[in-house]
Amino acid sequence: MPHRFRAAAAATIVVVAAAACTAEPSTDRPVSSSSPGRTVNASPDPSTDTDATTGADRAALDRQLRDAAWPGDAALAARLIERGADVNGKDETQQSAYLIATSEGHLELLRLTLRHGAKVDDKDSWNGTGLIRAAERGHALVVGELLQAGIDRDHVNRIGYQAIHEAVWLGEDTADYVDTVRVLVAGGVQLDRPSGTEGLTPIEMARERGYGRLASVLARADEPTRTSGLRPDDALLRAAASGDADSAALALRAGADIEARDGQDRTALLLAATHDHVDLARLLVAMGASADALDDRHDTPWLVTGVTGSVAMLEALLPAKPDLTIRNRYGGVSVIPASERGHVDYVRRVVRTGINVDHVNDLGWTALLEAVLLGDGGPRHQEIVRILLEAGADPTLADRDGATALEHAREKGQTEVVKILKAAG
Repeated sequence: MPHRFRAAAAATIVVVAAAACTAEPSTDRPVSSSSPGRTVNASPDPSTDTDATTGADRAALDRQLRDAAWPGDAALAARLIERGADVNGKDETQQSAYLIATSEGHLELLRLTLRHGAKVDDKDSWNGTGLIRAAERGHALVVGELLQAGIDRDHVNRIGYQAIHEAVWLGEDTADYVDTVRVLVAGGVQLDRPSGTEGLTPIEMARERGYGRLASVLARADEPTRTSGLRPDDALLRAAASGDADSAALALRAGADIEARDGQDRTALLLAATHDHVDLARLLVAMGASADALDDRHDTPWLVTGVTGSVAMLEALLPAKPDLTIRNRYGGVSVIPASERGHVDYVRRVVRTGINVDHVNDLGWTALLEAVLLGDGGPRHQEIVRILLEAGADPTLADRDGATALEHAREKGQTEVVKILKAAG
């Protein structure tokens, strides 16, 4: 089984995990340095307890925090931390809320623990860091967050593995692990150290496993630099424009500024978003690129998604916490151009982000007004009108001339849109 924690073997893994703190690793395959999962006992809501400073047991708070960490309940974790729970507090198996966040891939929880004093180089019962745990599970975003936090990127655990070894030998040849290995390459991890058990370097591991995609990423990293004659910043921007994620990783490894700008003030992430290079965008987001960087046309990576309508890019950018209120050169937010252009799937997804569906741009138009005024009244724009109304868009909002969407739909002869708007009241 190429990954230690596949769902099909969950029952067996739970039994193995229970003994993980005392058992020695097998001679052919190491046991995980991170717990594969557990049944979480319901913890009382801390808001119903007495104040931690007047009697709540610190150990109990730490236990509740760990219980909240397994499913990634960041809201509950935040309340427990406010009451005094320690993000570094460990149980008898050397699990802490911080370490759990790394192995389970809970990015928001990880960020919470880092803000509240997580010991970034803390170790688990296998003398493994959070980076090793996250890499083994293929959590590229967590890997990137930890690298940005300054974690020891080349630590070796007690079975002789670095994070890159675990990502390859204990991973799979899937997009998640390709992303993870690229992030590790971009983050500057050592790539030529043999593992303690097999005596294989990461690329040798990938070839031994038959992982062609991972081997390709690592082979590129082993090649002489392809940025000859280019500054790392220029190499990064060129890679972003062409969609070459491996070259982008190498440019970052060589020291490129992730927010470097081209002659039009476009960052690598904005170029990736413009051309819909999603795998490259995932790399850049994991390494900390901003989704809010404005170019000379007042576009950002996030705003561009409303024009392209790429749901995949939208999803890739969300972990970067884009500012949904930043306006384009027309004073609009991303849902407005998406509604005008008939990007049904994008509008369906973006209204669930909390974006203001009633935002008014500099022309005096909302997304609903643009869907009618600049749409064709066909099936796509009909569906967008439905989605916006279901998301709470106000059909009574009028343009600068006092005309509502319903009035415009009547004037344009959009019969079906008129029916939808009339039904909405």
